[in-house]
Amino acid sequence: MNELVTDIKKLHEDTLDNLKRSKANNTLRAYKSDFNDFRVFCAKHGFNSIPTEPKVVSLYLTHLSSSSKISTLRRRLVSIGVVHKLKGHYLDTKHPIIIENLIGIKRKKGSIQKGKKPILINHLKQIINIIDQQKIEEIKKLRDKSLILVGFGGGFRRTELISIDYEDLEFVEEGVKITLKRSKTDQFGEGMIKGVPYFSNEKYCPVINLKNWINLSQIKTGPIFRRFAKGSILTNHRLTDQSVVLIIKEYLKLAGIENKNFSGHSLRSGFATVAAESGADERSIMAMTGHKTTQMVRRYIREANLFKNNALNKVKL
Repeated sequence: MNELVTDIKKLHEDTLDNLKRSKANNTLRAYKSDFNDFRVFCAKHGFNSIPTEPKVVSLYLTHLSSSSKISTLRRRLVSIGVVHKLKGHYLDTKHPIIIENLIGIKRKKGSIQKGKKPILINHLKQIINIIDQQKIEEIKKLRDKSLILVGFGGGFRRTELISIDYEDLEFVEEGVKITLKRSKTDQFGEGMIKGVPYFSNEKYCPVINLKNWINLSQIKTGPIFRRFAKGSILTNHRLTDQSVVLIIKEYLKLAGIENKNFSGHSLRSGFATVAAESGADERSIMAMTGHKTTQMVRRYIREANLFKNNALNKVKL
């Protein structure tokens, strides 16, 4: 009997572990952070945070609606539901009191979401130019230039960008092949290969800058984009995804560009927007960015063509 109890306990532990592994670490951290905000709300008002009930969740969403976007409310709702599942509790996140409340909030607030600004070609050139002007060691300049240019040229998410290892690179006649072992939309690690071609202008070419970075840093294995210790000593430690944001914002500011509405995602959205402006179709953009649905890519294409296909271009005044 004791063995049976032990076996069931082990199965229970393994099942919970599998449930956790079904989500990426970054996703789990986001769920926990979102749920913690809900937990604080419940504690303040005398509600149970887990297990909770749809009425309490609806009150929480109303509370959030005065200062948060609709997308934030939806994300918090998902997080609360996932945490309940991981803890073995059922919560009906599609209960009418929740769904109808969200619809009412959406109509009251409107649902247009303003995303972060994309880094376009003019921004990219200004960033690279300002890096070259800095009075810092060449090795740091090369790391930052190759980080930004590869991030843009490959349409990478920042988590994908910092995950690249030396072993993932294959330089070929046309440019560089970069194997992406795992990404946000590839949680099972099937992987994908991105091809980044040579640019005609070597100064802004991701492939040339990446080659120069590898040669100067003498990296032969492990992470490509690494942290520096004091004295510009290159370490073996991988950059964090937050480091990518800070580096981008730092150089935008130095270039005299308002950096508030830019983020790590700006490299990826910048690639998609510039590609759309140049006439690339949604399928080829998705092949590079790894988007699984056309919704966001079509948004980039629409924004890129706001003036190109504007009806007022036909009006003569």
